[in-house]
Amino acid sequence: MTTTPAEAGGPEVPPSCPPAAPTPPGRQTMDRLRPRMEIRNRQTAGLTFRADRWAAKKAGAQAAATVRAWGYAHLDEPDLESAVRRLVEAAVADGGKRVSVHLADQDRRILAVALSHVAGPGVDAGPDDDAVLTELAALRTVVGCGSDLAPDGRRVWALLDAEPRAPRERSSGPVPGRSR
Repeated sequence: MTTTPAEAGGPEVPPSCPPAAPTPPGRQTMDRLRPRMEIRNRQTAGLTFRADRWAAKKAGAQAAATVRAWGYAHLDEPDLESAVRRLVEAAVADGGKRVSVHLADQDRRILAVALSHVAGPGVDAGPDDDAVLTELAALRTVVGCGSDLAPDGRRVWALLDAEPRAPRERSSGPVPGRSR
């Protein structure tokens, strides 16, 4: 039989840390199952707005100011503002109380995501979603866009190129100095 120091008459040593409180049932499994998002080696920003008719304009201006502060000298700011405005308008149309805009950069591209924070059967990718994606795809610097449903609402996103664009070639005749 073994005895603890206190039972053997030795000094009573306080524990090095207090005992852990028991985890409430259900929470333990939720914390272990939920993956944690980790972002490294890129700049990110999260902007939150009340879902009202002014949200899109505010979001576009704040997104452009945020990305400008990241040092993208050749970014087409009007394209970024237009994209963010359209993303936020789509999220506001879902009928929630707030909209969040998430920005990130990687490899000279800017990702803009609008989240509606409205989950449930009332939110779906309807015919209006196609119009939003068509408008986004028509912007000059948008290289990809999409929409999906998440547990916390609908996400609408656009990926914009932040590199300077090469001038477009003219095809209006022969190039001076070249013979045929």
